[in-house]
Amino acid sequence: MNDVVKVGMADLNIVKGPRTIRTSGLGSCVGVVLYDDYSNVSGMAHVMLPDSKLGRSGTLNVAKYADTAIIELIEQMKNAGARIYGLKAKIAGGAQMFNFSSTNEMMRIGPRNVDAVKEKLKELRIPIVAEDVGGSSGRTIEFNPATKKLNIRTVSQGVKEI
Repeated sequence: MNDVVKVGMADLNIVKGPRTIRTSGLGSCVGVVLYDDYSNVSGMAHVMLPDSKLGRSGTLNVAKYADTAIIELIEQMKNAGARIYGLKAKIAGGAQMFNFSSTNEMMRIGPRNVDAVKEKLKELRIPIVAEDVGGSSGRTIEFNPATKKLNIRTVSQGVKEI
């Protein structure tokens, strides 16, 4: 049995221990992990862009944007038995993958994603208990609901847990 639930780019999912949840290819994207100590329900979103208002017309992929992905993740976790008032967050990613000489805000996707995620979590009163953001390297993250540890593999720095 494969007990790792994979989350793709602009995707989200929930998991209950002992299964773990993983996403890879976090460059400027931000991996948002929400978990509830009481129910052992955890969720992860792979956020690509800061704001759903940037979306083109047509069907909106809620998992793609910081503002909508976090709301959807909470909804799914609530349906799976999580206590919303007890949620905690861990975040990783938001690297500045390219060095631009311009100070064009649109090119600073990583930092803007991190800011958007933090802003939304603050608005929802969900504390960020650990983070590994910024830098210029891609990350793969895996969260274990049983231990509440977020394992982070970074191209340049090896592995760490937060």
